[in-house]
Amino acid sequence: MIPWLEVDTPFPDVETALLEKDGAAGLLAAGADLSAERLLDAYQHGIFPWFSEGQPVLWWSTDPRMVLRTADFKLSDSLKKTLKKTGKDPRWEYRFDSAFEQVMRACAAPRRDGAGTWISEEIVAGYCALHAAGYAHSSEVWLDGELVGGAYGVCIGRMFYGESMFAKVSDASKIALAHLVFFLRENDVEMIDCQQQTAHLASLGARPISRSDFIAHLQHAISLPPILNWTPITWVNK
Repeated sequence: MIPWLEVDTPFPDVETALLEKDGAAGLLAAGADLSAERLLDAYQHGIFPWFSEGQPVLWWSTDPRMVLRTADFKLSDSLKKTLKKTGKDPRWEYRFDSAFEQVMRACAAPRRDGAGTWISEEIVAGYCALHAAGYAHSSEVWLDGELVGGAYGVCIGRMFYGESMFAKVSDASKIALAHLVFFLRENDVEMIDCQQQTAHLASLGARPISRSDFIAHLQHAISLPPILNWTPITWVNK
C-alpha cells in the first residue's frame, strides 16, 4: 500500500517507492495537491507527479531514472542541417518563456496516434504557478509568428527537469529541445531529468542511472545559484 497524502503531509522517503514486482514500479504516494510549494518540494526530492484524468494525484520516484546529460546530447546530421537552415531564415524564431501556458496546452493536445494526455487542467494550473514563481520554463519555436513547437520543464538551481514536448511541423520539438540543451549547457546545467525510459529519449543520448546517483546529483545541483537570464543562444556547430 502506498501512503495517502493530505495537504500538509510530507513526502515519504523515496526508497519506499513500489518495486517492479509490485506492479507500479516507482509509485511513491497519492493525494495532496499540485500547489507550487508542493511541486517544488517534490522536485527537490526527486519526485514527480504523473496521473490520468479522474485519478488522484500520483507521485513517483523511479529507479533507475532516465536522464540526459547535456554533454551527451546527440545531434543528428539531419537536425544539424535543420538548425543551420532555420537559423538563417528570418521566418523562424526561438524564444524562452514568451508563451508558457500555450506551450503546455499544445503539449496537452491529442496526438496524431490518438493517445490521451496526462496534462490536465490541474497540471496546467500548478505548473503555470511555478512559471509565475520563476521555476518553470518553456523553449519555443515560432514560424511566421505561429508557435509550432516547444518543450517545458522545471529548473531549480542548476538542475532541469523535462516534462513534455510538442511539434506542429516536422522536427519542431527537437529544435526546441536542442536550443534548450545548448542554453543549459552554457549555463552549467549538467543533467536533464527525463523521468521515463523511452527509445526516443535514448536516441537523443539519454540513459538510465540509479536513483541514488540521481538524488546525489540533484542535491548538489539545486544548491547552486539559479539561472537569471533566460535568453536562447545562437547555435554555431555546438
